[in-house]
Amino acid sequence: MSVEALDRIAIPAGLAVAPALPDVLPPVKLRRGFVGFVRRHPTVAIGGGLVLFLIAMALLAPYLATVDPTALAPARRTRAPSPDYWFGTDMLGRDIYSRVVYGARVSLLVGFSVALLSSVIGLAIGLVSGFVRWADGVIMRVMDGLMSIPPILLAVALMALTRGSVQNVITAITVAEIPRVSRLVRTPAIILRHILPNTLAPMTVQATYICAGAMIIEAILSFIGAGTPPTIPSWGNIMAEGRALWQVKPFIIFFPALFLSVTVLAVNLLGDGLRDALDPRMAKEY
Repeated sequence: MSVEALDRIAIPAGLAVAPALPDVLPPVKLRRGFVGFVRRHPTVAIGGGLVLFLIAMALLAPYLATVDPTALAPARRTRAPSPDYWFGTDMLGRDIYSRVVYGARVSLLVGFSVALLSSVIGLAIGLVSGFVRWADGVIMRVMDGLMSIPPILLAVALMALTRGSVQNVITAITVAEIPRVSRLVRTPAIILRHILPNTLAPMTVQATYICAGAMIIEAILSFIGAGTPPTIPSWGNIMAEGRALWQVKPFIIFFPALFLSVTVLAVNLLGDGLRDALDPRMAKEY
């Protein structure tokens, strides 16, 4: 009962009403909207912001790059970073800055494509395996066999059967990542009412980790010459071409390695933040 209500009640003689206690703690203010979400989940904001920046860089590559990333200029080879060549030039005189900017297209395309395709295909396989019990044994044994092979080795083996291209790299890495998604989804329950709604959150988080892993695998494949062809700038083959000059011209490898590391870190931060935001057991109250 409030103090105002007590004032209107007749108090018998000899009784007294204690004064209202002051507020020791300020009232909790719930922040809504974008600012509140950023305060509750800063890793999502940081990771998502970096990913959006890299996506914008990849889409605007023709406007951000200073020269043609494939243009050869032997007279200007292995020049150090300068106002004319921000990241320097490689052993063929190609502008490293332009090649790094265009290389973002390959890494992001491979990462997002593998995450989407492996999630969709793995989700379908996992749901079928969990619902059709007679097929579960066969499907899961095939998935176990694929999971027993390291993804990079499986991708290298698949790339050895095809020619180097971005599409074949996406296919090879997708095949290697499908078993991990199907294992996550598989469970015996009613598909539409229980399995699918409850797997969307962990599937989204898993997709971010697959995206980051796919970028690393693509860089490794390109680095060892089994990924994208040298005519297509990618961070992996830029580093591969500069490894012979690492001790004397480290900037050739440093800049593509830096952008690859930042991209993988951003995607992982986004995944960690989504895990906290989508899992009610890990959600923080503010």
